[in-house]
Amino acid sequence: MYTDRSGPCPPTLETLRYLHLNHLLTVPFENLTIHTLGRVRLELPLLYEKIVVNYRGGFCFEINGLFSWLLSQMGYDVTLLSAQVRNRFTGVYGPPFDHFLMMVMVDEHRWLCDVGFGSGFQLPLSLETDSPQIQSHGVYRLRSEGNLIFMESKSEIGGECWTEQYKFTLEPRDRADFRAMCDYHQSSVSSLFFCKSLCSLLLPTGRITIMGRRLIISSLGSDDGEHASRTITDLSDEEITELLREKFGIVLQAPLIPKDIEIVPPNN
Repeated sequence: MYTDRSGPCPPTLETLRYLHLNHLLTVPFENLTIHTLGRVRLELPLLYEKIVVNYRGGFCFEINGLFSWLLSQMGYDVTLLSAQVRNRFTGVYGPPFDHFLMMVMVDEHRWLCDVGFGSGFQLPLSLETDSPQIQSHGVYRLRSEGNLIFMESKSEIGGECWTEQYKFTLEPRDRADFRAMCDYHQSSVSSLFFCKSLCSLLLPTGRITIMGRRLIISSLGSDDGEHASRTITDLSDEEITELLREKFGIVLQAPLIPKDIEIVPPNN
């Protein structure tokens, strides 16, 4: 799945899986625009210029926004969806339209796609089952309660506990529906994206993340008995700049102000 491909890409499940995985391996999940005193905007031409032309990433409204457009242009039947994310620092769910994701129909089967969640699933998840779906970096399931669907994960394939990541419905949404929450995430003390500067990328062997002034590298366990691991290293401003260039391919046009402050739980 990690090899290059050329030639026509018909709107099949195989192509969808290939695009989903390789997007995660190539396009960083990041919010650095907010922490260079810039402003995130969601117009498709601006997203294309930022992500494709300028080799940047973005958060869900940006990279899922552009990825959904790409899939539509390729002939896929795409429905935009809204989710509420369970904040891993506070344990509290965010407001409606907290997260942008999509449902894709392929051969009359429904698939959940999400390349804008950071440490989420690597391949599209089937919406036709609530059974566990084993992937390279973990196990995932879609659990229904009435019209709500919970995306849950296990970080270890042999683990016992499921962790709720976000909840959503299958009600179709429009791009304009997410503009207010995009502004919220750039200014609210209850938002991860306002409180913490971050840049993260999926690796075949784990994940690499810069959060604030910390470098976090997680590695998967291996079949030969090597255990999963996680290392954290403090960084200087110069080291952050160099790592962004070397590991993520990002060269910022304005100085980054690293940030990692406590998130204030919203008043729900």
